[in-house]
Amino acid sequence: MELKNITVAKDGGKKKILRNISLRVPAGENIAILGPNGAGKTSLLKLITREYYPLADEKALFRVWGKDSWNIFELRYLLGLVSNNLQSLCAREISGLETVLSGFFGGIGLHGERITAGQRKKALSVLRFLEIDRLKNRAMSVMSSGEARRFLIARALVHDPKALILDEPTNSLDLRSTHHFKNMMRKIVRAGTGMILVTQNLQDIIPEIRRVALMKNGRIIEDGPKEIVLISRNISALFDIPVRISKRNGYYYAL
Repeated sequence: MELKNITVAKDGGKKKILRNISLRVPAGENIAILGPNGAGKTSLLKLITREYYPLADEKALFRVWGKDSWNIFELRYLLGLVSNNLQSLCAREISGLETVLSGFFGGIGLHGERITAGQRKKALSVLRFLEIDRLKNRAMSVMSSGEARRFLIARALVHDPKALILDEPTNSLDLRSTHHFKNMMRKIVRAGTGMILVTQNLQDIIPEIRRVALMKNGRIIEDGPKEIVLISRNISALFDIPVRISKRNGYYYAL
């Protein structure tokens, strides 16, 4: 993915929500986008998935896997997106397995689609990989937040996306669920799926993610190896509060 000099505006161009964004992510690289509420992180994701479009500018560039123009549905299959908004839409009386199978068709739940033996086999394989196959017949509406989030991950993985995009993945999860979820994230990355993690929580950044970009006020203000970016001075300025950064077992913490 390559973005260069991208600006996005709302309200007829009066309100700029992304300002002169430039970001290049090589295929297979894992990156975290870290920033406070209102920084523009979700707007950046909507730009990537083509829900938002940039202002016309001859100096601007938006290219994904070498292409400037995409069929939007094809692009979204290649970028497996999991968000809190998607989770709220999937909180229905449909089973976990049905939710995962619906990933083949880009919908939520099944509506008469013909499921092939290959699709069912793939879905069950992903559920075993994520260690949630025992829950496949449970309704999404009665699952815990952590369980439902795992099924949304499975839904994104069934069509083998080139990258998995996680938007604030540990929101509403308790300590135990967060611990298990981050272990799952590590397993996915180690299996070879690229990850773009968007978060306001420093502790979401798993050790396998080695690059971090900091966002504030619709801009990327720092970008580079996390050992250089995740320092006390930068994080204090990012969140407008004095903090001291510590590191333990590959994770970073703000004190």
